[in-house]
Amino acid sequence: MADYLINVFLDGDKLKKIEDAGLKDKVTEIDGKKAVQVPMTQKDQKKLVKGFPGLNFGADNACVLPAEAEEKLVNIISEMKTLDVMKFAIMKLYNPLAGKAPRSAQR
Repeated sequence: MADYLINVFLDGDKLKKIEDAGLKDKVTEIDGKKAVQVPMTQKDQKKLVKGFPGLNFGADNACVLPAEAEEKLVNIISEMKTLDVMKFAIMKLYNPLAGKAPRSAQR
């Protein structure tokens, strides 16, 4: 079982990508909406919180990414044809240097 989850709510286009990737059986219903849940470790969760400071996790340890990041994640799932993508996706979603000035500018 994963430590944390990312809920990806699926509209028509995203649902089609998930179904085309052969993951139709992974689609569930959350609060009356179709979604997939992407598992992640506590380490991945900490990186996401650093990258997206306003990210909130509910009682079920699940969150929803901002729209742009969610779109990237859906594309990665579609390409890799699995929900177990966080080891790869974290590199695309989390930029550890975001908001930091280059070292030359810090002097």
